[in-house]
Amino acid sequence: MKKIVFVRHGRSEWNASNQFTGWVDVALDDQGIEEAHEAGRKLKEAGIEFDLAFTSVLKRAIKTCHIVLEDSDQLWVPEIKTWRLNERHYGALQGLNKQETADEYGAEQVQLWRRSYDTLPPMLDPDDPHSALNDRRYAHLQKRVIPMGENLETTLARVIPFWEDHIAPAVLDDKTVLVAAHGNSLRALAKYIEEISDEDIMELEIPTGQPLVYELDDDLEVIQKYYL
Repeated sequence: MKKIVFVRHGRSEWNASNQFTGWVDVALDDQGIEEAHEAGRKLKEAGIEFDLAFTSVLKRAIKTCHIVLEDSDQLWVPEIKTWRLNERHYGALQGLNKQETADEYGAEQVQLWRRSYDTLPPMLDPDDPHSALNDRRYAHLQKRVIPMGENLETTLARVIPFWEDHIAPAVLDDKTVLVAAHGNSLRALAKYIEEISDEDIMELEIPTGQPLVYELDDDLEVIQKYYL
């Protein structure tokens, strides 16, 4: 039996203020830090030992990864950071208050932007000073690869190559893997692993700070999944 654990980062400062976050590099708040500590304690109590950890290049996920590993006495475990595990890019919605946006555009439209599989948000202007084009952590990428806005479908399209090239081979090599990432990058992975339909994925919510354990067979088919 093979095992992989997902941990969605704890609550961030913009989660607390109800803002669209996306690729903006927002820190965890006090509650989010405690959620990460609790996740680490649960993993230690469950006796889950990791061989490798993957996270995004955004500090709320990186910090969660470090706290989880430290509190489970595994901070030494090798860690790989990748932009491909970043949160979904919310385009021009980033920074806006979700309730105020719903008041302006309607709750149904905002729900589509947030949860649907293939509805894109309003695109961010590439010349916007907050564009990832101006962020040196993405300087190694071709500019056309850097999104100005994503839905879950396009998020999945950038996440799955990393799954196939890095995460899946590690799991197939009998390594127990931690993926500390974001709500939508983890939803994309869950959709792929569990073969969830485009319609049903709208209902999937992965809670912050709660380790989600997948037990897989030799073909990486799900035997069972559960939260600690």
